[in-house]
Formats: sequence, structure tokens, C-alpha cells
Amino acid sequence: MSNHTPNQTRVTPPAPAQAPARPPVPAAVPAAASPAPAAAPAAKEPLWRHIVGDVLRRERLAQERTLKDVAEAGRISMPYLSELERGRKEASSEVLAAAAHALGLGLADLLALAQGELARLDEARSARSAPSTRSVVRKRTSPASVTRLSTRLGGAPVASRQGEVRLAA
Repeated sequence: MSNHTPNQTRVTPPAPAQAPARPPVPAAVPAAASPAPAAAPAAKEPLWRHIVGDVLRRERLAQERTLKDVAEAGRISMPYLSELERGRKEASSEVLAAAAHALGLGLADLLALAQGELARLDEARSARSAPSTRSVVRKRTSPASVTRLSTRLGGAPVASRQGEVRLAA
């Protein structure tokens, strides 16, 4: 027989958290000498995965369908579809097409809805920005028309969008 000692795990307690050192503050600073507060940072441009995820969720809820139902219809795992809707995953075109078809949409319809949402958000951002910025953007883009995109489910149009798209020149 061997004389083995039992495996023992050493536990080291964590070091106490130390607050970061703060620079000394002068006792009396006149109000006029204090620097002006910095301008609010510009709003970040939304990520494509967040836009598409919002559109997928909005369409699913508009149809009063469960996550499980859409995931099964699209042959996508329910946790993955949930992460897509929350904008946590960047989906391939195949997965986006499967999710769109499960909702009765074509891939073009899904992308048109996402483009509409992105345009709406961009317009809201542009309204808050300086006019000089908007004029520069307008000069660097050229208009292109978008044809009507629609998919039919049982003969009724599911989604259609018509409008103008500006492409960078």
C-alpha cells in the first residue's frame, strides 16, 4: 500500500482593493479659472448587427410569435437567434436569410427594413449635428433609386419599401 497524502488546494485570499490615487485638488479655485466643460461626445453610429437584430425582434413580436417558434421554423438554435436579436452575434447571410424566411420575409425585405431603420437613425443624428457636416456628406454622395422590394406570404405583401439610397461616390 502506498502512503499518499490527499490533494490539498491552496487558497490565496484576494488582495484588498485600493482606490486609485487622486490628484490633489487646490483649496480655492476661482470659478472663472476653471476649464469649461467638454462638449458632449458625438453619438456613436449604430452597428449593423444591432439594427438587423432590432428588425428581427420587431417583426417577430409584430407577428406575435415566440422565439422558439421562429427558431424552429428557420432551423436556427433558439439561443443563437436570441443573440442575433440582441445584436450580440454577427450573422452570416445564410442565417439571416433563414431567419427572414421563418418570419415570412425575403432577405431583401429584411435588409430593406434594416436600411429604413438605419436611415431613420442617421436622419435623427444629422438633425443634431452641425449644418456644415451635413452639407459635406450631401456633396460626397449621389442618389440612387431603390426598387420596390416585397415578398408575398399567402398573396399579401409582407414588407415593401421604396425610397432613395445615397451611395458614396
